Amino acid sequence: MDTVRWIIATAPEIFLLLAVALGTILGRLKLAGFAIGTTACILIVSVLIGQLGSFSFPALLRVVLFSLFVFTIGYKSGPEFFASLNIRTLAQVAMALVLGGTGLITVLAFAFAFKLDPGTASGLAAGALTQSSVIGTASGALTQLGLPKTVLEQQEANIAAGYAVTYVLGYILTLLYVPFVAPRLMGINLKDEAKKLEIELSGGTPPKAENLSYRKFQARAYRVSVAAGRTVRAIEEEIGSRTVVERIVRQGADIEPHLDTVIEAGDDIVIAGRTAVLVAAKPIIGTEIDADEILKAIPGNVVDVLVDNRKLHGRSIQEVAERVGGNARGVFLRALTRHGREVPLSADTRVYVGDVMTLVGSTDSVEGAAKHVGQILRAGDRTDIAFLAAGIAVGLLAGLVSFKVGGIALTLGGGGGALIAGLFCGWLRSRRPTMGAMPPAAQQTLSDLGLGGFIAAIGLGNGHAAWVAIQAHGLLLVGMGLVVTLVPLIVATLFAYHILRMNPVITCGALAGAMTVDAAVTGACEVAESQTPVLGVAVPYAVGNVILTVLGPIIVACTFSG
Repeated sequence: MDTVRWIIATAPEIFLLLAVALGTILGRLKLAGFAIGTTACILIVSVLIGQLGSFSFPALLRVVLFSLFVFTIGYKSGPEFFASLNIRTLAQVAMALVLGGTGLITVLAFAFAFKLDPGTASGLAAGALTQSSVIGTASGALTQLGLPKTVLEQQEANIAAGYAVTYVLGYILTLLYVPFVAPRLMGINLKDEAKKLEIELSGGTPPKAENLSYRKFQARAYRVSVAAGRTVRAIEEEIGSRTVVERIVRQGADIEPHLDTVIEAGDDIVIAGRTAVLVAAKPIIGTEIDADEILKAIPGNVVDVLVDNRKLHGRSIQEVAERVGGNARGVFLRALTRHGREVPLSADTRVYVGDVMTLVGSTDSVEGAAKHVGQILRAGDRTDIAFLAAGIAVGLLAGLVSFKVGGIALTLGGGGGALIAGLFCGWLRSRRPTMGAMPPAAQQTLSDLGLGGFIAAIGLGNGHAAWVAIQAHGLLLVGMGLVVTLVPLIVATLFAYHILRMNPVITCGALAGAMTVDAAVTGACEVAESQTPVLGVAVPYAVGNVILTVLGPIIVACTFSG
């Protein structure tokens, strides 16, 4: 035991990294298909390890770790958040605001009724509303109050205790509420409503499986006989399904395939499009030929494009194709991914900033279309460290500003400032793709490491006090957590369905998004036997990340008695 204490005093960072490692491993384990989650497991492990001795970490370490996490959250949500502020997505924004506002009111009602201190109230909000970032923004707000060291440590321990007790409960309740309770509350059958939505999206006819998936893109060569004397436009229109004449070879020379170009007998042409459609091209054009050299000049390409064009936000795929116009010629949508889940495809499927489009076609065509949609995601992109560091620095500076409202001091704190800076930097990156690169893999790494390290430092540094607080108030926190989770969900459901008249399937996805619980979307999709609930996730997820995160300083300001 003396050796352990010596290591704790000499190199506490060893236990911090160990807590992150063990918590991450435990967070991945599933029991009956359910996983507690990495963040909660890291906190539980660090609180338990914290019983071994007195851990002390520099405040600077925690600030940097949390700033990395919250800046990344803002950076990732920024384009989507600002693009959501328009009439097409107003209903989903309103629902997310109602959920966050109801959560705040419920937490404050308990705080005043039971005289909860700022730490306990903030921990309750962080756990019951399943938004871990509240821990950091509340902790940052507390450090600016000038509290004695012992008082500040106790408040941070109370945050950890409140979060540890209520997070798992809030997570489970959200998982169960979205697919099972919300549909009953709206008086609908989620599976039936999903089928109706799929029919609506497919233009009034029941969608077939192949309509929601990609059919192989291919290029074939033909020698012109039947099509002689016709224009490229006429041939493409007769074959249909957005088939494109990619190349024309006439007597060994290439002819630019403009829409008005007239095809002559004996020309060799390359047609690109979906395999099933190209089979019908032979009687329209002429004999199919085996011309490897011609086909090699038409390199196919598949690219993932991050949608960041705000003008496309909330528009249907058909509207997106019309806006891209001629640049969409010869380009096909293979998949549309939202928060890691594929979205059902139809002409009426809505596209949001932050979605990832998988485009397929010839290299030149795909890259030309991608410029009008967003940024091509390339594996070789590197994070712009200067942009990242400067953005966080500006955010931390903004977090130092405070002002009084009715005698209550309000401040964003370092976490809130970093979040706002991240939102702005993410938006700026979407407007100027040449600056501020941070690939998705880097975003995930910074987010996981930043939050995991911060949570571990909180748990280890306040392990004993947090454990005492859990033993003293655990049962009360469980009861309050249950109410704080369910009341906002119920209010938001009724508001969305009866006041905003949102589609119930979209409402279920929006509830999961506003609570930032990705797994609840999966549950809704499984019950609905459809991917349509994913359609409601994007906007509430972006708004929820911002609204719930800023609750920390607000709760501290409202509950601090001085």
